[in-house]
Amino acid sequence: MNKFEQLGLSESLQRAIIDLGFENPTEVQEKAIPLLLEQDTDLVALAQTGTGKTAAFGFPVIQKIDADNRNTQALILSPTRELCLQITNELKNYSKYEKGINVVAVYGGASITEQARDIKRGAQIIVATPGRMQDMINRGLVNITQINYCILDEADEMLNMGFYEDIVNILSTTPDEKSTWLFSATMPQEVARIAKQFMHNPLEITVGAKNSGSATVSHEFYLVNARDRYEALKRLADANPDIFSVVFCRTKRDTQAVAEKLIEDGYSAAALHGDLSQAQRDGVMKSFRGRQIQMLVATDVAARGIDVDNVTHVVNYQLPDEIETYNHRSGRTGRAGKLGTSIVIVTKSEIRKISAIERIIKQKFEEKAIPSGIEICEIQLLHLATKIKDTEVDHEIDNYLPAINNVLEDLSKEELIKKMVSVEFNRFINYYKKNRDISSQSAGSDRRERDDREPRENNNGGATRYFVNIGSRDNFDWMSLKDYLKETLDLGRDDVFKVDVKEGFSFFNTEPEHTERVMEILNNVQLEGRRINVEISKNDGGGRRDHNGRNSGGFGGGRSSAPRREGNFAPRREGGFRSERGSREGGFRSERSASAPRTGGFSDRSPRSSDAPRREGGSSERPARRSQSFGDAPRERRPRRS
Repeated sequence: MNKFEQLGLSESLQRAIIDLGFENPTEVQEKAIPLLLEQDTDLVALAQTGTGKTAAFGFPVIQKIDADNRNTQALILSPTRELCLQITNELKNYSKYEKGINVVAVYGGASITEQARDIKRGAQIIVATPGRMQDMINRGLVNITQINYCILDEADEMLNMGFYEDIVNILSTTPDEKSTWLFSATMPQEVARIAKQFMHNPLEITVGAKNSGSATVSHEFYLVNARDRYEALKRLADANPDIFSVVFCRTKRDTQAVAEKLIEDGYSAAALHGDLSQAQRDGVMKSFRGRQIQMLVATDVAARGIDVDNVTHVVNYQLPDEIETYNHRSGRTGRAGKLGTSIVIVTKSEIRKISAIERIIKQKFEEKAIPSGIEICEIQLLHLATKIKDTEVDHEIDNYLPAINNVLEDLSKEELIKKMVSVEFNRFINYYKKNRDISSQSAGSDRRERDDREPRENNNGGATRYFVNIGSRDNFDWMSLKDYLKETLDLGRDDVFKVDVKEGFSFFNTEPEHTERVMEILNNVQLEGRRINVEISKNDGGGRRDHNGRNSGGFGGGRSSAPRREGNFAPRREGGFRSERGSREGGFRSERSASAPRTGGFSDRSPRSSDAPRREGGSSERPARRSQSFGDAPRERRPRRS
């Protein structure tokens, strides 16, 4: 007997459940559905992504709707248009045997006039993104003053994305006597504030430990040098030939750049971010669901609503700024009881973040080394052998066998196998035998020792001080220059300190371990066609400073023994720095080695495909609101070497 029958669902809903192939309810469904059916109550349900929350509120709300009443009775808010459309489609599938129930999706990027027309025809359930819903309320295109149910799905993510004011305004428009159901993966302070303000004695359901990670997801981190981040991603992909993954970057620019480099290197990849049109996003997701794309490179905002089965890995190319966001990322894999792996590529300056995540998800990370070239070649060789063994023979080839046999008749079985495998294998072995091991030294106890250290601004012993020929005339102050240096050098929050900005030049400090990196990168970066010059200064930093490096007395940096160079830079123009050959809009991009192997044949990866989208239109992503933060983690932008 189907266990959904025991939850009190109507016969028509049970027929839909059978059509959908659902057999056993998940834990959150088993707990939430009977409660919501039996009584009109406010509810807070905490459960990880991928645990079936949509059905947990979808079945009860459909059963409680009065199909004969064409007025709007339920409003469901979700953070992104992808999730909005996904919920809408699922509710339509659930209600396929319910006569007269109409569900309308309301989201940005589509005609607001058509959406208003659909609502006017009669929409008992509206599924909406907060921004578009607020817009429709302001224009008088929708009436939610008489609704009976308001559902906040992925509440924590909506608030992280900056929708707090929109949600408060929308909820203030709804009647006080309605039932409010809040579904969330985590319970940060802003979610608790919403619950306190708009809910009355809500019941609470928690699946697993509050804010914890899923038990079906294992967590690994790989320590590498910052300059090797992309190479590490490639090696991890090569070491997992059957990878089907979502790769997370922090920014749209990084997402597009990483996806383009993967495609250029022969991987089946595509980007998903807010600068894509809705048609492009739909095309990318269709290809990903069809497994034509093995590596979907996405921003956190764009990835909300990705509900794809059998994702094997989530790869954190860059860690998010908020700890809770990591939980959402890892929830893309290990869904519906299947096992998955969440991978973090981390630099030494970011080790402390691993400990912070462990405390939140209540799970330990396993530190692993990036596979060596020999290990990858062995994995790929065995994968190829298995693929050959499992390949079904198409007997249309029989007509060509005599000619093929004539060509190969002088080869023994052993020679034939060696040559056949070498056709694909030589490409890998030739590439990896020329490349060094990129694993950084083990994090060991250093990851936890760093958590307890004072910020580097308060520890100047042994630091290296630099002179650089950019300053306030280039529109820098101490804060913007510090941010620029962190991003350009890919260093951590505390790795650049004692920043002192003068009119035509500046000073800053790093620890000695970063000296070679600073000199190598900055001396090869250009601004408006002119080269930045950085030198080690004999100046000790002078004057007293506060924690953030601002002068609190004296002249700060004083005079440097480094000479002022000719041709100081012209005032900084919009768009910032650009490399010698890179465009200003595109930002910094690291050069790709022409020797990188095109691995399409060996790992089932195809060459550049039309599925890979380009930027088009404006962004629909909202600025993130900070909850529990890691701090100002650097963005992964790399200058082109000249």
